[in-house]
Amino acid sequence: QVQLVESGGGSVQPGGSLRLSCEASGTIFGISAMGWYRQAPGNQRELVASITGGATTSYAESVKGRFTISRDNVKNALYLQMNSLNVDDTAAYYCNYRTVLGRDYWGKGTLVTVSS
Repeated sequence: QVQLVESGGGSVQPGGSLRLSCEASGTIFGISAMGWYRQAPGNQRELVASITGGATTSYAESVKGRFTISRDNVKNALYLQMNSLNVDDTAAYYCNYRTVLGRDYWGKGTLVTVSS
């Protein structure tokens, strides 16, 4: 079973930056959209950013101008550059790959903690 593995999470002070990465443990055929989600304690999982196969991006209002999503179609990798982090960005971050047949793959999450 192919799995997604996130990396790059950690602890950072407000105003700091982190870069998350997501890679698949094997080959996934027919990937269409990719996305980053996050879930803070007590909250529902929310979509942070997404990117289509044609590199069209979409962002949650709360991260626009601070986060940048990108993908490497050769490596089937997904990235999230997070700048100007604030305490409200504290959450577990999950990557998602969706295939053209509608199958979803999820990672197990990487924790981002923003505190002074």
